[in-house]
Amino acid sequence: MTFRQLYLVAAALTGFAFAHADATAQAYPAKPIRLIVTFAAGGSSDALARGLAKQLGEQMGASVVVENRPGAGGNIGSEVVAKGQGDGYLLLFGTIGTHGIGPALYQQLPFDPIKDFAPISLLHLLPNVLIVNNDLPVKSVRQLIDYAKANPGRVSFASAGNGSVSHLAGELFKMHTGTKLVHVPYKGGGAAMPDVMAGRVSIMFETSTNALAAARGGRVRALAVTGIERWKQAPELPTIAEAGVPGYRVDSWTGLLAPGSTPQAIVERLNAECVKAAKNPAYREQMAALGVEAVSSTPEEFRSFIVEEVAKWRKAIELSGAKID
Repeated sequence: MTFRQLYLVAAALTGFAFAHADATAQAYPAKPIRLIVTFAAGGSSDALARGLAKQLGEQMGASVVVENRPGAGGNIGSEVVAKGQGDGYLLLFGTIGTHGIGPALYQQLPFDPIKDFAPISLLHLLPNVLIVNNDLPVKSVRQLIDYAKANPGRVSFASAGNGSVSHLAGELFKMHTGTKLVHVPYKGGGAAMPDVMAGRVSIMFETSTNALAAARGGRVRALAVTGIERWKQAPELPTIAEAGVPGYRVDSWTGLLAPGSTPQAIVERLNAECVKAAKNPAYREQMAALGVEAVSSTPEEFRSFIVEEVAKWRKAIELSGAKID
């Protein structure tokens, strides 16, 4: 076979591959899509996932079925998707736990959080809020840092448990500010909040909806939010970064992922649907009612975000000494 003949064959095969991928994307979806959620039914993450499933289903004219697979810090559900068929009919409702803290916290995982997944888009962002007991003599982040440095080991911070977002947000704060705060872990944020209100623990990096309700009720004092920008539901609160801790950022987040073998054409189709959802006024309002901001990103931006998140939390975990297995 001549070089010209080989060239023509290669060109024909390439054209066929692109045509096949395009046809696959156009025919998709042809059956129900399974959305794996790594939390039990009834929680806040489950509510977010079901809201997304409904919105995507309406946009795509297909059924998006939520399937709850809780356990092992989200690793059970994540493994289902990591080892699943990449045909677009199996998706993961990923979170800061499954693709941020978890990969940095667990010593051994049955999957690679980067290589075994095809990131599609960020979906939701939710900051935590730095709250302090009303009797603590500080009214700003700067004052808190100065007070903690003047009283090393006397300022404590509550968390929802070892390895939780509220725990590692505190460890990251210590790392950025050089303060010596004492960690007091609880079995869930609900158990921790009463002790912060009563003054048995000094501060907490609590989920924004719970923290804001307590602060507006006068039971604690809110100093700042942990996210990259001010929270729309409490615009009067500065970010911790702008309040004097450059580079500090903690956003709880969710995102959509598929098995790593998923065709690019399907990834792009799903990404376009996520972008469309994030711009839908009714959907945005529904998500805001749940306390989160609906967002979107490109697949490439989401992949870079995950890599940065894992690196950030790995450093915080190494400094804190937190371990699971």
